[in-house]
Amino acid sequence: MRGAPHRAQAAYFALAIGDALGATVEFMTPREIQSQHGIHKDLTGGGWLHLKPGAITDDTQMSLALGDAIIQAGDIHAPTIAEAFSQWMRSRPVDIGHTVRRGIIHYRRTGETQVPLNDNDAGNGACMRVLPIALVTLGQPRETVNAACRLQSHITHHHPLSDAGTECIVAMVQMALQGADQRDLLQGPVKALIQQHPEFHFRKRREENPSGFIVHTLRAVFQALFDTDTFEDCLVDVVNRGGDADTTGAIAGMVAGALYGPEGIPERWGKALDGEVKAHIMRQVQTKKEGGFMPDVQA
Repeated sequence: MRGAPHRAQAAYFALAIGDALGATVEFMTPREIQSQHGIHKDLTGGGWLHLKPGAITDDTQMSLALGDAIIQAGDIHAPTIAEAFSQWMRSRPVDIGHTVRRGIIHYRRTGETQVPLNDNDAGNGACMRVLPIALVTLGQPRETVNAACRLQSHITHHHPLSDAGTECIVAMVQMALQGADQRDLLQGPVKALIQQHPEFHFRKRREENPSGFIVHTLRAVFQALFDTDTFEDCLVDVVNRGGDADTTGAIAGMVAGALYGPEGIPERWGKALDGEVKAHIMRQVQTKKEGGFMPDVQA
């Protein structure tokens, strides 16, 4: 796992960068993006949320809340995570998805940290925030990793497609942290996901204007990741598809950040990202003995 801590930092920064980049064009169509921005490729803020340049949305905020909960508990502890999500919602975040809100309200009303299985919960909200799970379980058996994924996911999202897509992304991030290349990711977790759930097959047509449905989201992410060969090209490709662009940007970012490492992230994006967010990420992505949640791997 040589180099894993540096790639972990890159994955986390890349998640936030993808979120901030995509937020500007969220809910726009590719034609609208082309008309207003040409090719959208800078952290300019704005969008329907009227964000400042470099500001992030719920994708990164919930990831940070999850990471803080893991550090607080010293483990992946469902009640601590659910309470962290609840406190985050009390902070009046700039944006919050309907399924996330419903899950947090369920926790507040019942004290339960798992929502019932629901045919309408196949959204991308559990996947967008899962990066801390990928980092803290690095090197653990796949069964343990998947159980941790579901523990955090089911606080708000409980659906087989959501579970499968989220677990695939975690496997991709972890493989990339350990030195895997694009072909390894495609022939490993992505191929396995498609064999289990053919809905995720992504070569049929270009996924434009992807919705919050996990299948639409990941088809767009996979296309952008495997049809490009740089971090910047991947993120620019996926967010210019519009739709749920902050989340496709965040998910593509965490995988591509782990894949290409810190040297792949454009300097202008790193500088433009909100400074408090960068500092918060750095506090989390430390080894456990330093107060963070990364395993004590050799750098």
